[in-house]
Amino acid sequence: MLRHLVLALSSLSMLAAGLNGGACAQGLFGAPPPSASSGDNAPADNTSPPAVDKSPPAVDTSPPAATQAPESKPVELPPPAPVLPGSPTAVVKPFYEHLGLELDPVQRKNFVDPAKTVLDKSDALRASGQGECLDPNMALDNADYDKLAIDKSLRTIEAVNGDEAKVVVAFVVEGHQHRLEWKLKKVGGGWKISDLLSVTGEWALSQYQCE
Repeated sequence: MLRHLVLALSSLSMLAAGLNGGACAQGLFGAPPPSASSGDNAPADNTSPPAVDKSPPAVDTSPPAATQAPESKPVELPPPAPVLPGSPTAVVKPFYEHLGLELDPVQRKNFVDPAKTVLDKSDALRASGQGECLDPNMALDNADYDKLAIDKSLRTIEAVNGDEAKVVVAFVVEGHQHRLEWKLKKVGGGWKISDLLSVTGEWALSQYQCE
């Protein structure tokens, strides 16, 4: 009976030793626990060559930094073309040097019909005391008179076709561009104004009814 008891205790001791050995083997050779890093408890392997990075060098594909655009300079107008004496432009130019000159009866010698008829009727209406028919600054397209701005920006283009001519006048007042067209006819060897049209304002002197 005592012998069987000793054998049983001896068997239990061997079983416990086997279990403890298995636990040690699992900790040394098995996979590391989830909380451990890949290098924890892993033996160093000096037989494998070091890893070589064969990937191509990184290329910077980000767009270049935007450069500040240079400030735009104001557009410089070409110098005015010289005005030839006796030319259609020479007849038109005084109306931009003196405000309301077209309404002066003394200047009627520079006009022919249909413009002259409208201006004569305007004179008659004013003399009768019934008011004015025409605006006082038609040559300026009814814009505010600013001599400095007009002198700086005024440009003219002249086109002659036989006994008829056109003088296109362009200028800027308070940032607004204006363009007018003067029609002229050659009468007795000299140029006379037959009509005045506003390209920007869409009106014509010949369309006024001063009665």
